[in-house]
Amino acid sequence: MVLLEVEGFILSEVPYGETSKIINVFTEDYGVIGIMCKGAKSLKSKYRVATMRLTYAKFNIYYKKDKLSTLVSADIIKPLKKIKEDIILISYLSYLTELTNQVIKQSNNNKIYTDFISAILKIEDGLDPLVITNILEIKYLSELGVLFSLDECVICGSKTNIATIDADKGGFICLNCLTNEVVVDKKVIKMLRMYYYVNIKGISNIKIEDNIKNTINTFLDMYYERYTGLYLNSKNFLKNLT
Repeated sequence: MVLLEVEGFILSEVPYGETSKIINVFTEDYGVIGIMCKGAKSLKSKYRVATMRLTYAKFNIYYKKDKLSTLVSADIIKPLKKIKEDIILISYLSYLTELTNQVIKQSNNNKIYTDFISAILKIEDGLDPLVITNILEIKYLSELGVLFSLDECVICGSKTNIATIDADKGGFICLNCLTNEVVVDKKVIKMLRMYYYVNIKGISNIKIEDNIKNTINTFLDMYYERYTGLYLNSKNFLKNLT
């Protein structure tokens, strides 16, 4: 058993007895750690708030690899006050948390943690939650092993004259292969590529026309439904809310 300090985000919590609970914390270097928090459910516990679901904090723990670790102390890094005071923003956070929890079951890439935390902090800073969410979604397609080609027509492989994108066909379509698909604005093609390659942490401002970002969001919704096999309750709730 090793005393360890880790930064992480609480994906879920499970009651344990009358006053304790187990939290599942997503970390960059250790993946998801299960942590026993003795007495943390009690109103008098100084760690009650810091061990709640959807909390970004630093944890001192007695670490047991592949077993249940034990909490020593916890300190919130950023309270995410803006997000948690807005029902729409908290719905985005809940969805991204549920999505990330599914993605890390299929990939152990450390970049998932970095991108996830960066996305949350950008939403907290006031950047467009839909755009940030779509950026994370397209990056996660790579981790899920179903990312469409960003450089060529899905039908013939041509890298030129890309005319549109279609979820049914599974990616970009060039002019020569175009049949009855709806042709999208060229900015949609450009922004989809940008979404994948951009460093979320480095984003300081986002200004994208509503029709462009809505087209991208609709495509990603349909693509996720067809190719990922993920059906998330938080996504349905978010759709109904927005």
